[in-house]
Amino acid sequence: MITRSKLAEQLRDYQIRSQHKWALLTIFSPKPQINSRADVIEALSCAFLLCLLVVFSYVTLNLRHFWLSSCILFLGILLPICLAISRHRKVAKKRERRLLLPLSM
Repeated sequence: MITRSKLAEQLRDYQIRSQHKWALLTIFSPKPQINSRADVIEALSCAFLLCLLVVFSYVTLNLRHFWLSSCILFLGILLPICLAISRHRKVAKKRERRLLLPLSM
């Protein structure tokens, strides 16, 4: 027999599984959670861009263009930092909006 507690447990399990579906991609996502395919595509493009920057930095280092290699490496370091700052801003904005709601809601 299906009880209310079993349904609540199944729902909780489903929510946990759906949250961790794209857990590795949240590092490259500018949003705190990945909810749609557009978010997945955006995170994959940022990950691909980071990989390209690392490869180009290595290639330019092998070609003895140290200045260009250091600039590309700097951009590769700056990309995840900017994504993390963007995530924190969105979470802070969401928290601030939640605090502005009346208590009755």
